[in-house]
Amino acid sequence: MKRGEAMARRHCAPVAACVFLLAAAAATVVYTAFPRVSLNPCTYSLPRALLAVSGVDPYIVSCAGDALTASPLPDGKNNIGGPIVTNIRTCSKPKLPPNPLPPFYCCPPMSASEPINFTLPDPAEPLRVRRPVHAVGAEHMAKYERAIALMKALPPSDPRSFYQQANIHCAYCTGSYHQNGNPELDVQIHFSWFFYPFHRAYIYFFERIAAKLLDEPGFALPFWSWDVPEGMQLPPEFANASSPLYDPVRNPRHAPPKVVDLEFVREQGENNLTADQQIQQNLRVMYKQMIGNAALPTLFHGQPFRAGEADQPGAGTVEMFPHNTVHTWTGDMAQPNVENMGVYYSAGRDPTFYPHHNNIDRLWVAWRDIGVSRGYRGHVDFTDPDWLDSSFLFYDEEARLVRVTVRDMLDIEKLRYRFDGVGTPWVDARPPTTPNVNSKKGLLMKSVRFPVSLDDVAVTAEVRRTRVSRSRRVKEVEEEVLVVEGIETDGAERVKFDVYVNAMDHEKVEPGGREMAESFVCLSHPRMDGTGKGMAIKTSMRVALNQLLEDLGADGDETVTVTLVPRHGKVKIGGLRIVYMVE
Repeated sequence: MKRGEAMARRHCAPVAACVFLLAAAAATVVYTAFPRVSLNPCTYSLPRALLAVSGVDPYIVSCAGDALTASPLPDGKNNIGGPIVTNIRTCSKPKLPPNPLPPFYCCPPMSASEPINFTLPDPAEPLRVRRPVHAVGAEHMAKYERAIALMKALPPSDPRSFYQQANIHCAYCTGSYHQNGNPELDVQIHFSWFFYPFHRAYIYFFERIAAKLLDEPGFALPFWSWDVPEGMQLPPEFANASSPLYDPVRNPRHAPPKVVDLEFVREQGENNLTADQQIQQNLRVMYKQMIGNAALPTLFHGQPFRAGEADQPGAGTVEMFPHNTVHTWTGDMAQPNVENMGVYYSAGRDPTFYPHHNNIDRLWVAWRDIGVSRGYRGHVDFTDPDWLDSSFLFYDEEARLVRVTVRDMLDIEKLRYRFDGVGTPWVDARPPTTPNVNSKKGLLMKSVRFPVSLDDVAVTAEVRRTRVSRSRRVKEVEEEVLVVEGIETDGAERVKFDVYVNAMDHEKVEPGGREMAESFVCLSHPRMDGTGKGMAIKTSMRVALNQLLEDLGADGDETVTVTLVPRHGKVKIGGLRIVYMVE
């Protein structure tokens, strides 16, 4: 929870919310009381605590009339705020889920010297051209196979070995690292604005180690382009049992030519879509997560995570899915935690992890490029120094410990690589709307209250909007956002629920339909305490509404109907609110 939100909850009366069950076993929520402050953050000059109630992150907003402008606000507590920094000397035993697969230690080898600061490669170095696995050619894939074989042949004590490379993900995702200055607080690079820059640095050093071992300076890591039709299957090279790219801890039912399901839920099993239908659905998923839902940096990257704050403030669009769903789709369902790819601590043990995250890196580049080409002003990175100056530790190709900051990772041309060989066919795959899916609106029965447990019954909420029919000019700089807050789950359980807008009859919505606005997807999270009980995941999610409400013809409505549909796992929802954001 952000400090400002905590202050608001201490000093403001709680928001009362009444919930009514529908005859069709769903529940409808109608807000009947509100805090005595405007929900428009620019109606008054609000202090930090009240800005938190308004739902707008105070570090990005100040008010002048009806305009929102970027203006950092000071935080009154010295130990809150600043960049995240980690120290290899304080890396400790990971928090693993029940019945993990060995090995159980994730910290890197200790360095004899302090980490050196990252320096950009020589501009005269060969430019590495990263191409998709399906188009890079057999000769290049043979080089990747050899690189993995060479990494696996290194002794486990070598930080460049495949064993230690896999452990990097484990250490940064299981509470092994702690915040400098706040040793009681863990560093988790998922569920926040660190998702993209951390994994870019991870792949950058992995690629350079591979090139060094191959003695081929220009070697470029291929990417698994699961977002384009030609790449929507596990690459056949990874399914060859005699190849070093093979991992026996995978789902055998998803061997090629099975088309990947970017909305995959383990417990729902396989869907009945044809290959062509699945491809179409996947393209619509990509449009939602890269265009419709990704209008602002915090929506795409994730929520700010600063020194002195608890981790997991909220994931960005692509991290939630398809990133998480591809992990689960690839992992072995026969394993208790869907190892290897399906859980954080072991994901790096599968050689598919690296081409998978290389594609994630490509999507970051694509998101920014689309912003430039289409004039989407929100498709830009943060300029906040707390993000730019946060740092992570990696060993480089010379086995030297390096401290790399986020700002080091922002320009791939300076990092001496680029992407090629695949397009973005999803950029125009805008999902269709579904007629007559809100007919149950107004059928109210038994009342309940937030927070609600989202187990087996869908929950529907009427959420009021304070600003309707905004002008095109205003929408260009201000995004209307649905906040699903107070999300709590058992850390040892996989969780997925879908968020539908204006679709109380959500069962009628076809796969990839417009009304299915977003999904919350959480892998089995390795956060175990000493009792063996899963440590709770406490986070939030955000759904962009500008384009969605226009598509649904609901831009002038005073409320939106939000339906939360459980797919797997138990989760508690603290509440729903609509905010207006500018970044």
